[in-house]
Amino acid sequence: MSIGITSVKYVIEAKIEVDGVVDKNDIIGAIFGQTEGIFSSELDFRELQKTGRIGRIEITSTSQGNKTLGKIFIPTNLDRFTTALVAAMLESIDRVGPYHAKVTLEKIEDTRAEKRKKIIERARAILYEWEKQKIPEDDEVLKELEEAVIRSKVVEFGPERLPAGPEVESSSELIIVEGRADVINLLRHGYKNVIAVDGVKVPKSVSELTRRKKTVIAFLDGDRGGDLILRELLQNSKIDFVTRAPYGREVEELTGKEISEALQRAVTIEEVIKNIKHWAPEKSSQIPEELVQFVKEVDGNLMAVILDESFQILAKIPVSELAQKIAEYRNMKYLVFDGVVTQRLVDVVSTLDHDVYLIGMRIGEISKKSQNVHIISADQLVNN
Repeated sequence: MSIGITSVKYVIEAKIEVDGVVDKNDIIGAIFGQTEGIFSSELDFRELQKTGRIGRIEITSTSQGNKTLGKIFIPTNLDRFTTALVAAMLESIDRVGPYHAKVTLEKIEDTRAEKRKKIIERARAILYEWEKQKIPEDDEVLKELEEAVIRSKVVEFGPERLPAGPEVESSSELIIVEGRADVINLLRHGYKNVIAVDGVKVPKSVSELTRRKKTVIAFLDGDRGGDLILRELLQNSKIDFVTRAPYGREVEELTGKEISEALQRAVTIEEVIKNIKHWAPEKSSQIPEELVQFVKEVDGNLMAVILDESFQILAKIPVSELAQKIAEYRNMKYLVFDGVVTQRLVDVVSTLDHDVYLIGMRIGEISKKSQNVHIISADQLVNN
């Protein structure tokens, strides 16, 4: 669009309806003629255009029967107040030639805001490409040294020689994680009172250590393994709070901010137990036998199978992509997956307008259940 001024701050966009067939020149003539003399001569459209404070007025129009419908575009480099005044003057036009007309303001676009948005988007793209480039050699060496220092801080605890932080015994608080990589990541971000169970079975030395601590937090992965360890901890150890990595992610890959946020949203063990007891799985009589083969197929593979009501496969996707992609399958009836049924997953599926069955290996902390979402324990399904 040719606008006739070198610097544009705003673009006024309005629609016009005329009760008769007219052309663009008629509309432009009405704009100039009916706004002339309303205020001072400096605010006449011709004067504003002559002095370069508004650009060329652009019109698009079409005829529909005995009416003309169109759009009016007026670029300006005026201040906000004067631009709003020009827009109001434009709306005052009520005739084009002999026909009644109505002009309605649709929007005033701030072109500078749009330019800022494009600059920011480009800056993000530049930063992304920059970060993808190889780290300079000096930085690489420093990173390796930092990693070596962090690893040197990992101590061994108990007869099982479990990986732990240097303050695991002296601190009154204890964070329990799953493996050595989790311990290293928490050490990297300043958490020294951490210990790993190093497997699904909770070692005796960890159980005994929890009973000597004022506060114990179980910080587990957002997958099936984390759910299994939580069950073991509930049976053998003193746990005060439980928190999890985001669904489908592991503690070892979290950033410092994500670790802090996860610890802040830790829930009490009483809340965990209450939720587990409150939301029981569906009875076996309600579970279609056709699903058993799919449970066995996904078990141990971290995969999900999405089925329609005829048990036809709609998709097979990794569990890590489930939360992002599940909403795409609006005709889903059954979801069988190697993971934990979480509140987030229930919330996503509850938006469907029909009954849906979630079959997970375990049932996590569900505080709000939807009537159309049926939660099933895969163990129960296979065992029945």
